[in-house]
Amino acid sequence: MNGFDWAVLVAYFGVMTAIGVWSHKRVDDVGDFFTAGGRMPWWLSGISHHMSGYSAVMFTGYAGIAYTYGITSYVTWALPIAIGVLLGAKLFAPRLNRLRSRLGVASPLEYLKDRYNVPTQQALAWSGILLKIVDVGAKWAAIATLLSVFTGVTITQGIIITGGITAVYCTIGGLWADALTELGQFVIQLLAGLAMLVIALHKISELGGLSKALDSPKLDGHGHGFAGPYMTVFFIAYLFIKLFEYNGGMWNQAQRYMATGSAKQATRSALLSAGLWFVWPVILFIPMWLSPLLVTAKKPDGSDAYGLMTEQLLPHGLLGLVVVGFFSHTMAMCSSDANAIAAVFTRDVVPVLSRAARAWNTRTGLIAGRVTTVAFLGLSMAVATQVNSPTFKDIITVVIKWVAGLMGPIAIPFILGMLRPFRKSGPTAALTSWAAGLLAFFLVNYNLDFSDRTGVKLEYQVAVPMAISLVLYVLIGLVRPEDTPERDALIEKINTDDDGATATVPAAGTAGPAWGSPRSSEVESEGV
Repeated sequence: MNGFDWAVLVAYFGVMTAIGVWSHKRVDDVGDFFTAGGRMPWWLSGISHHMSGYSAVMFTGYAGIAYTYGITSYVTWALPIAIGVLLGAKLFAPRLNRLRSRLGVASPLEYLKDRYNVPTQQALAWSGILLKIVDVGAKWAAIATLLSVFTGVTITQGIIITGGITAVYCTIGGLWADALTELGQFVIQLLAGLAMLVIALHKISELGGLSKALDSPKLDGHGHGFAGPYMTVFFIAYLFIKLFEYNGGMWNQAQRYMATGSAKQATRSALLSAGLWFVWPVILFIPMWLSPLLVTAKKPDGSDAYGLMTEQLLPHGLLGLVVVGFFSHTMAMCSSDANAIAAVFTRDVVPVLSRAARAWNTRTGLIAGRVTTVAFLGLSMAVATQVNSPTFKDIITVVIKWVAGLMGPIAIPFILGMLRPFRKSGPTAALTSWAAGLLAFFLVNYNLDFSDRTGVKLEYQVAVPMAISLVLYVLIGLVRPEDTPERDALIEKINTDDDGATATVPAAGTAGPAWGSPRSSEVESEGV
């Protein structure tokens, strides 16, 4: 990188910070900070949902898969997400919006204490927070790895730079800042991705054209949709995992639907995001699929291939723009995760631990949300410095094995708990399926002495925990039904089609309208 590239990078960081400062004026309370007050346009929510769904891991870990195996990087990653989001557009997006508009919650998990009980809410909250600290740590490590390729800074320095700047804008501006920066980041990535595509195709034309390139021995097998450890069983498992993960299991994705003005707008938001998932990753992946013809990766897993290709092919200025594109994806996901974790911690966890927190006023709750955001980012940055240690192995292992394997048991009670067919599944089903899924993840991945279990294929490592959780959640609900009139009433609120009136966000530590209370009756009389 030369001075021109650095100028582009510094200007990007400056704009992101300015957006955060501007967004600060739109945040008056915790509802604004965590759900944008329900005023986010559907198209902004859709772009934000899409951008917050992937990071620089795509340009490292998945670039390595593309370098090694070819189009399976799209078929077994982006395609399952696109299908999952499309299915969730009608099934989950409107119901997630009604959590805010009907129940008056500011955190995705806030409704669980009424849907199940407080222990269930706390189990899902704590396990999800711990998983996200590791997940976001992997994202910081990924972008720092790329930054080191281009600038020579150490991994730790790269983590501090990107994490520090992200902390500024997402802490002061909340979800508004996240969404607006993600819109800017989408435009930047659009320009950078198209530039990389055109230049890579031009370079291939100099080598004899695309058809000749595809027949090259270096791309042998790259046209197969399933390759290596990423086979049919992995695809099916990943499809189910992403169905839960990208429709609310990843709490930051749930926030995007909650932030829209109505259930119908949430559906539109999901459809836009699904469309982007079908198309945009293809544009980004094509240069990665061709990368074996253009560069020779230095790392065994090929995770540095895209960075090397960018450095060698792009002129200065465009190089800076593409590097900014790397940052944009990572900062989008990490900032949105930080906001979601802060919502869950301050709205769901702290009020259970502290009686004083239950009496927080609007200003105190907002300050607590901002402090929690900074704390989460700090912890995830600390984990990032260890992501290549023997404990975590490498970036792609953390993202695929840990996140995919653990997301299902955490997400299933939260997501399915909103649907009428699962109304009989209560606290026993939720807690048992969660605990059994976590135990299954450990048993299929590790021996009792915590050493790696090498005899289990990757697809089963990620599929078994989710399958066990899903089966137990359904079966226990049938064998030991725990539906009550109060829980049935809550589920009906989430499943009613009309939008009606909007509930307000209560103070920390309190639920939305209590079922059967005077406030609930008032809301019902307004047509909710």
